[in-house]
Amino acid sequence: MASFDARLRLVGEPGFPLGVVVDLTGKQMVVSVDGSELASWSLEDIVISQNSDGFHIAAEGEEVVLNVNERVRFATELRSRSKPAPR
Repeated sequence: MASFDARLRLVGEPGFPLGVVVDLTGKQMVVSVDGSELASWSLEDIVISQNSDGFHIAAEGEEVVLNVNERVRFATELRSRSKPAPR
């Protein structure tokens, strides 16, 4: 499992971002706040794009932005988990 501290906000919402922990386990992304799970997605069910303001994640009809403290390591982990399994 790889864990990352991040700030999460909804696209278009001017409110303050929420401090979260993002865990990548296998092909799953889990977002937690103070130890309580906020969201859990299969990496196959979400669309992730890296923009200048953070990682945009489209899931379940919503779009959120994650500002991850370790952006390069997070992107590397996502790429390694998105590769198809070798045959």
